[in-house]
Amino acid sequence: MSPKPADRIAKLRRQLEDANYRYHVLDDPSIPDGEYDRLLRELEALEAEHPELADPNSPSQRVGDKPSSKFAEVKHAVPMLSLANAFADEEVADFVARISRETGDDAPEFSVEPKLDGLAISLRYEDGKFVRGATRGDGVTGEDVTPNLRTVRAIPLQLRGKPPKVLEVRGEVYMPKAAFEKYNAWAAEHGAKTLANPRNGAAGSLRQLDPRITAQRPLSFYAYALGETDAKLPKTHTETLAWLRELGLPVSSLADAATGTEGLLAYYRRVGEERNALPFDIDGVVYKLNRYDQQRAMGFVSRAPRWALAHKFPAQEEATVVESIEVNVGRTGAVTPWVQMTPVHVGGVMVGRATLHNADQIARLDVRVGDSIIVRRAGDVIPEVVRVIEERRPLDKKGKPLHPPYALPTECPICGSDVVREEGEVVARCTGGLFCPAQRKEALIHFSSRRAMDIGGLGERFVDALVEFGYVETVADLYKLTVDDFLEMKRRADERDGTVPETVKAGKVASKWAENLIAGIDASRNTTLERLLYALGIRDVGESTAKTLARHFGALAPLMAADEATLTEVPDVGPVVAARIAHFFAEQHNREVIAGLRKNGVHWPEGAPQRAVDGPLSGKTVVLTGGLESMSRDEAGARLEALGAKVSGSVSKKTGIVIAGEAAGSKLAKAQELGLEIWDEAKLLDFLAKNG
Repeated sequence: MSPKPADRIAKLRRQLEDANYRYHVLDDPSIPDGEYDRLLRELEALEAEHPELADPNSPSQRVGDKPSSKFAEVKHAVPMLSLANAFADEEVADFVARISRETGDDAPEFSVEPKLDGLAISLRYEDGKFVRGATRGDGVTGEDVTPNLRTVRAIPLQLRGKPPKVLEVRGEVYMPKAAFEKYNAWAAEHGAKTLANPRNGAAGSLRQLDPRITAQRPLSFYAYALGETDAKLPKTHTETLAWLRELGLPVSSLADAATGTEGLLAYYRRVGEERNALPFDIDGVVYKLNRYDQQRAMGFVSRAPRWALAHKFPAQEEATVVESIEVNVGRTGAVTPWVQMTPVHVGGVMVGRATLHNADQIARLDVRVGDSIIVRRAGDVIPEVVRVIEERRPLDKKGKPLHPPYALPTECPICGSDVVREEGEVVARCTGGLFCPAQRKEALIHFSSRRAMDIGGLGERFVDALVEFGYVETVADLYKLTVDDFLEMKRRADERDGTVPETVKAGKVASKWAENLIAGIDASRNTTLERLLYALGIRDVGESTAKTLARHFGALAPLMAADEATLTEVPDVGPVVAARIAHFFAEQHNREVIAGLRKNGVHWPEGAPQRAVDGPLSGKTVVLTGGLESMSRDEAGARLEALGAKVSGSVSKKTGIVIAGEAAGSKLAKAQELGLEIWDEAKLLDFLAKNG
């Protein structure tokens, strides 16, 4: 008597899931590929005959579903943080020494594992069933790629044993080397696009809108951490990895434990020696403080845990030839040298430019036009010149170098202003400030941004055209623009690009957008001193410093007249920042721009200097995060400052209170990790009512 369809389907699903577990987790295949394929085909046929027995977690669903129109966003309940990097043994020693010093543990134990070169993902399981998968994204918000992840056989759709109600697993999707080579051979034979490298292959495969394409890609997965869970966890990370393995999740067999600096470096060298023979690409190893109580004690800095470190292997390097040496002038005036070189494939990417960082680097390397150089590309960072192959340097008939040593220009190649290098600085800068065209676009974008002058609608596209066609030379010129200027600018841009709209061809120009831009510019004429100071883009003068300067001086004239000694009397303004502020206002062209702003109608209220407020929040730093229903965050910040608080935009150990509104994200998570005092909106309103 043949089994019932439901019983046979259930048995086939168990057999296939067990085969996946033995292959991907135990590295001990139980059945050959051909038998696996036959069982899978039988399951697919039975499910097609009995659609009432369909299950989204069936192994048959790994072949992919219909394409999505776009990826939905996923807010990570626990942020997916990045790791600090180390490239030298000394940095690892410093890392261990800091942990020993702060935890009091002379021989801290670490969980150690290879750093796979793939794509970080998050897998959410509820009652043991896989319900959602997402990319890391920016660490707070990722892309929902659940259908694509269902096609990765190494990812269990149903956990084994007794999983918790909620379990979020973090790990890496990667493409094995052999599978990558096999796929590229197949793609070349069939005229399909080949993949640049295994890492890009993994990332690109998971971002396919059609999961059926992902299913064709040979992807795998290793788990290495947890996100949100209601499980009672072991005391160490290595015990957690063992538990994940028991649940059916693949964990790297290279994961281990090591003690102290020597233990970490020994593991680094051992894995480094095995690197080329491994079946997958890695770009380093990861060290994590093993005990969770010690992790909590160490906490976080910025967007990285202080208890973990990625120790990177030497990056891939290639040789090429310098065709020319150029400089780039950035928004802050930083003059950065770079080489134009014969394009070369480095780390799976074709590159034709590499940075030289600064004058010291040029002098150390002695890079010259025509030199053969070694270029390195570490991960996603900008390619850099590592060294010159001196024996290949071109020589003249007398045996002397054909080209002289390179020196940075002493004048800005864009505006002709002096290029200076401050004492103690490694970067040389153009002194053109608001006057320099190279800095003009970024200065305009910053000037018009929401937290500065808040000129709505004036984005990068319009700024590029305004500068390119000569309508704006300084930020003051924004206030001389007319609707006709914008319309003419748009017409010229369309003609240049060959995209003249039909309305223009017909002589009917829709001018509403231009009128809105002029209205936004007009509205920004009425501003505040602190917004103006921030908008001017003075180096190291952010929103907080701009606000402090505005309150300390009360008016612009005394601030412009202040010398460095006077400026250092301002709270939180040190000698370096004071020198930069004084230098900015000493430049005649910067004064002319400010005069132009006044002449063109930009104004702000001025008054007597304000000293620090003595109130119930004096001495406390407060951070606002998330949305408030009863008021804007700006209004809340102003009311808190009136009670003596210093309002900051970042969370640190020095933060006194974090006020969390709706959809509070990484700042709230960091405050919780640091054990800071956290208020909700109700508590904020109650405090303001009592102290209003």
